[in-house]
Amino acid sequence: MVSLLALFMGGVAGLRAMMAPALVTWAAALGWLDLSGSWLSFLASKWAVLIFTILAVFELVTDQLPNTPSRKVPQQFITRLITGGVAGAAIGIPYDLWLAGLVSGVLGAIAGTYGGAWARAKLAEIFGKDAPAAFIEDGVAFVVAFIIILSLPAAATI
Repeated sequence: MVSLLALFMGGVAGLRAMMAPALVTWAAALGWLDLSGSWLSFLASKWAVLIFTILAVFELVTDQLPNTPSRKVPQQFITRLITGGVAGAAIGIPYDLWLAGLVSGVLGAIAGTYGGAWARAKLAEIFGKDAPAAFIEDGVAFVVAFIIILSLPAAATI
């Protein structure tokens, strides 16, 4: 169950690179995700919450700009792999599954990057323009990440 949640959170990173770590920092800061004593414990700090929230909002805005590079160019793709892996590892830490979470997060980021690009292109084709597709993708990324975070306590019993 934890690896599946990490995979899905990696998928969120494939859609919006900063959305996954932003929601993970919020979950850690609110005590919903225990990262204490781990190599990712800094994600629970107020500074991490602030920085990743700002980065996520900035990404939502810049994604709408016409000169924003494709998510599949190396710097964008690598960022998604890193943020997906870190978010996945964070999800696995309370269950002693950080490595499985990291690998699952990276795999999810790959799937989310390519699947998200394909889905957005199809939606943009249907709408005749990109903006509605981008807004739908923003919403999907946030809702899925939020559902994953809310699912975390249940993962401890499975």
